Amino acid sequence: MSGLARWCFRHRLLVILAWAVLLVGSVAAGGAAGTAYNDAFSLPGTDSSTALDLLQQAFPAQSGDRDTVVWHVSTGSVTDPAVQIRISTMLDTVAHSAHVRSVSSPYPDARVQVGADRRTAYATIIFDRQPESLPTSAYRHVITIAQAARAPGLQVELGGPGIEHAQQPSLSATVVIGFIAAALVLLFAFASLAAMSLPLVTAIATLGTAIPAIGLLSHLIDVATVTTALGLLLGLGVGVDYALFVVSRHRAGLLAGRSAEQAAITALGTAGRAVLFAGGTVCVAILSLFSLGIHYFNGMALATAGVVLIAVAASLSLLPALFGLLGTRVLSRRERRQLITAVSPARPTGAGWSRWAAIVRHHSVPLAIAATLVMLVLAAPLLSLRLGSADAGNDPANTTTRKAYDLLAHGFGPGFNGPLQLVLRTPPGDGVPAALVSAVTATPDVAAVNPPASNSTKTITLLTVVPASAPQDKATSDLIHRLRTRVIPQAIHPQATRGEQVRVYVGGVTAVNEDFATRLQSKLPLFLGVVVALGSLLLLLAFRSVLVPVTAAIMNLLAAAAAFGVLTAIFQWGWASTALGAGRAGPIETFLPVFTLAILFGLSMDYEVFLVSRMHEEWTTTRDNAHAVTSGQGAGGRIISAAAAIMICVFAAFALGRVRVEAEFGIGLAVAVALDAFVLRTVLLPAAMNKLGPANWWLPHWLDRILPNLSIEQPATQPNRPSAATTSAATRT
Repeated sequence: MSGLARWCFRHRLLVILAWAVLLVGSVAAGGAAGTAYNDAFSLPGTDSSTALDLLQQAFPAQSGDRDTVVWHVSTGSVTDPAVQIRISTMLDTVAHSAHVRSVSSPYPDARVQVGADRRTAYATIIFDRQPESLPTSAYRHVITIAQAARAPGLQVELGGPGIEHAQQPSLSATVVIGFIAAALVLLFAFASLAAMSLPLVTAIATLGTAIPAIGLLSHLIDVATVTTALGLLLGLGVGVDYALFVVSRHRAGLLAGRSAEQAAITALGTAGRAVLFAGGTVCVAILSLFSLGIHYFNGMALATAGVVLIAVAASLSLLPALFGLLGTRVLSRRERRQLITAVSPARPTGAGWSRWAAIVRHHSVPLAIAATLVMLVLAAPLLSLRLGSADAGNDPANTTTRKAYDLLAHGFGPGFNGPLQLVLRTPPGDGVPAALVSAVTATPDVAAVNPPASNSTKTITLLTVVPASAPQDKATSDLIHRLRTRVIPQAIHPQATRGEQVRVYVGGVTAVNEDFATRLQSKLPLFLGVVVALGSLLLLLAFRSVLVPVTAAIMNLLAAAAAFGVLTAIFQWGWASTALGAGRAGPIETFLPVFTLAILFGLSMDYEVFLVSRMHEEWTTTRDNAHAVTSGQGAGGRIISAAAAIMICVFAAFALGRVRVEAEFGIGLAVAVALDAFVLRTVLLPAAMNKLGPANWWLPHWLDRILPNLSIEQPATQPNRPSAATTSAATRT
């Protein structure tokens, strides 16, 4: 680290130019190549996946994205001649649009696709490809045509996966809010515009390089659309945080009387090594997603881990170069004057945190009990967590997809927005067993069963079942389970003439989401075990202690449980989801737990590393546990609280985007970081370490001999007080 810091400091213009070229080149390459995001995921071996494969083989003309145009009249009927002419003209124009394969209209006879009150009707638009393979402009063109048919008393709205994707709001405002919040916290922490700007510059370099790179990566492997939002959220947070720790150590070195170059070398040798280790733990946690064996997560894991690596690289190379450029201007004017006039070297303030560390030391037991109770109370709602996929009913009320959803639910029933697809594979000519249709129709919570549709050879038949409940409701999940385990087996086996050759698969978007949730829940214990084991192993190597990894794992689990408890209360119970613009109460997004857990464990390890490394420094020097814990908390508390405040502001800003999945990510991460920094690392961890005493640093001799040496921070040597001439020269630099 010392050699890297020295080289970057002395070749600062070259390093800054290299980062500028990398930034411009990445943006240019990303803009030229575009993106090829793919939100499709497969779950081999599940009912829904098999059903989808059979449908694509049997009905290739209908394998593209299916979206809906819904219209509603305030008076009269949708069959009125004026309405028919206006809507039919619009649908004909849509049918001739690019990438539109067909449009099914209720006109002219209007016997189907019209609500019971004759005031709501819909048409289905089938595109030639799935949403991830179509340009957004194709959907926006259709939206423009359809909405142009609106008239007084005639409401026209659109819904469907592709339409919803095209209507996603931009993240630019969210990122700007996050930057402003981070800048204010940094200015308060450093009282210097130059010091404030350094973490922001590294964050810009990180995001400007990483986000276009994610788009380029999407051409090589499957990367989900949501990865961009995750990359922005994580890149902005860790980009600022990692730089904050390095800048703080550099400033402390300057205030201790070191030259700018020596302070930079010391900063990278201490905080820089911790940043490298912390970034590695985040990457390990995220890449643990590969253990799930679900292809959908692989691209997301690689892309977001790459963002973290770029943030680490910027902190370890760009920052030393900027230190060389700014010299002592990273200090405030008062601090620079103090360097010249002070009799003894200036020291960074932290008296408040030192006093708090002393309080925790003397009241460890009651404070530990109080902190534990807070975490357990917040985690309690987790017991009722239900995974699923929010439907368009959770979109903001002013969006066309939400309005289309409400119109269809009112005109045709809530289950119309998420029909189930029963796909039958039968011998040629057998048709659909009548007993199956009767049994499914008589099943509770089934609102309707549409007439069957078969392929040309009569071997694949589609039976569309409309539930009585909304797609995201628990009743719909129960219906899927009932159909698969009881209704279909009982109806098919005894009634079919060749029952062994008849197979029925329950598919559709709602069933896919249900299978996805089931698959993830079954793999969650394995994933959690992998993340905890790898994180604990890294801490064991770093601190050569048995108890440090154990306490870290327990507290990381507490932070995750409390964060998901809060998420359950806000979004599943609906305590604040509407106020956040994230729609009504509904299940937590299926993929949220595993990906959030990976990020949470990585970030929790960051604070563990930054705090315990300061304690470990003192322990190796004094062998006094009480002094090490108190001194480490006093020295690191201020900067960790500032870093946490920045993370909280950045993550919370993503909850303001009025997109449910982004709000869930933002709130979950913000709550977890707040609890981790201000309850666990400020109260529970130091209280526990005070009570454990020297056992914190115990390691069996046999294990000590076989473990490789891995040091996070090298102890910093105390400098001699510089001469006035040296100090003046450093100030001029």
